[in-house]
Amino acid sequence: MIFFIASVPLLFGLQYNRERGRWEGMMLAYSRPNVADCGDHFRDRITMSFEIAIVEDEPALRENYADAMRRQSYRVSTFASRAQAMAAFDLRLPDLVVIDVSLGDEPEGGFELCRELRGRSASLPIIFLTARDSELDAVSGLRLGADDYLTKDISLAHLMARIAALFRRVEALGSASDGAGVLERGDLRIDADRLSVSWQSTDVGLSLTEFWIVHALARYPGHVKSRQQLMDAANVVLDDATITSHVKRIRRKFDAIDSYFDAIQTVYGMGYRWNEAAVGEDHRE
Repeated sequence: MIFFIASVPLLFGLQYNRERGRWEGMMLAYSRPNVADCGDHFRDRITMSFEIAIVEDEPALRENYADAMRRQSYRVSTFASRAQAMAAFDLRLPDLVVIDVSLGDEPEGGFELCRELRGRSASLPIIFLTARDSELDAVSGLRLGADDYLTKDISLAHLMARIAALFRRVEALGSASDGAGVLERGDLRIDADRLSVSWQSTDVGLSLTEFWIVHALARYPGHVKSRQQLMDAANVVLDDATITSHVKRIRRKFDAIDSYFDAIQTVYGMGYRWNEAAVGEDHRE
């Protein structure tokens, strides 16, 4: 007689050993879990193939972050300077980069590194993790295309949660499980499989956070999305001013392609909406 106990990823059972006169445990089968069927916590645990690069000039902090990430089963590479990081990135980009702003003798080396990375990949997730906590620095980092800007007083648990949230967004975009696929709205074309947005057949070059914001607005034209709803769509926790900065950056990218672009409208006191028919009126903030 066998009693089955389901456990992921192993299946165990109990079998009666007549010779020894007792029940004994035995492994019956190995089953690799289906990620889509798992909860968020377990999904994060079995997503072991992601590689994170840490660019931090303080050795103790660098190793502390790396150890915490390895405990979450991420593969981690570490670099003490922008030059070291770029030499490695010339060969292969990681899945996510965590960058300090001040790197050795480069007070703004992290900003420059972010600019260089954005030139190579519009969708690579980038997080600033720095002691520089001024609003000007945060806005500068986000304007350069970072997906998140965190200060070093953040707990390791909170940092891991923000990283996991970014990876969930990458997976969601890659799978297009919600039917996103290719979305077209007039001159706008969103390709979730390629993480790309084009306007008038020209690539806009959005970051991951910007991609989600545009997707949330364009998916339901005319519907007003609050800043909180845009944060939920992008799976990030930001203040209202940061969301506003992201929207302004998005508009500038579309403006560079089409100076008459005015599809993202500000609804004062409420949020933003996508309006394909907008022509000539100034709805901007």
